[in-house]
Amino acid sequence: MSGELASHLAAGDVLHLLADVTHARRGAVHHAFRYRVDYLLLAPECVRPSGLFRLGRFGLFSFRAADHGGIRGSGSGPEWAWKVLEEAGLSRDGEMTLALMAQPRFLGFWFNPVSFWMVLRGDDLLAVIAEVNNTFGQRHSYLCHHTGFESVVPADPIRTEKVFHVSPFQHVAGVYEFHFGVTPDEIAVAIRKTNRDEGLIAMLRATPRPLSQSALIFAALRRPGGALRVLALIYWQALRLRIKGITYRPLPPAPPEEISR
Repeated sequence: MSGELASHLAAGDVLHLLADVTHARRGAVHHAFRYRVDYLLLAPECVRPSGLFRLGRFGLFSFRAADHGGIRGSGSGPEWAWKVLEEAGLSRDGEMTLALMAQPRFLGFWFNPVSFWMVLRGDDLLAVIAEVNNTFGQRHSYLCHHTGFESVVPADPIRTEKVFHVSPFQHVAGVYEFHFGVTPDEIAVAIRKTNRDEGLIAMLRATPRPLSQSALIFAALRRPGGALRVLALIYWQALRLRIKGITYRPLPPAPPEEISR
């Protein structure tokens, strides 16, 4: 695919990202895994349905704006994202495109460990909201940007305190360091979590391609279950960690604020 990401998304196109996702635990007990996961990149305010991909209704693969943005289960999609960004000081203009990278619903089932709202001006990345969901029904988001909303490039570390319970095998403590690379040829996200000698490195890398019906059919056959498969893999990795003897920590209260700025 050539040309600006923003122009494709603003035209209503949906891009398919077959992402390589890796996780590696740091500390006394090592644990790592790698999977391939299907993400879509789209502009919720512009996106069009296409064949097996449906908007706001049941389908093999589908997207509902209410799955994202704000309170889990009753989100307000791009309206919420723009509000968060404007409250942080971003002056919205007509050259900006708000994109969302997320896993679609599969046969109506929804779950996204992490989705990414991205503000693009052409191929420049101005800000990202990392929207994190745990398996306990909770959600928290981390707003990532530079002072003055200067362009974010892969070498730029964006740090924020971890305040949200994701894994019951790690403390709610430490610091996240985000790196984002967004170009027409590759989407890359790296997240490093450190807490003294413990931590985690997670990476996602994919090449955006125009969504095709054959890609959807192949995804359904090669990686059946979509988001349900991802949830099952999370529980499988949790079992492996328990077998390794790592302490299971009870669910703490959710943070009082829904977003870390």
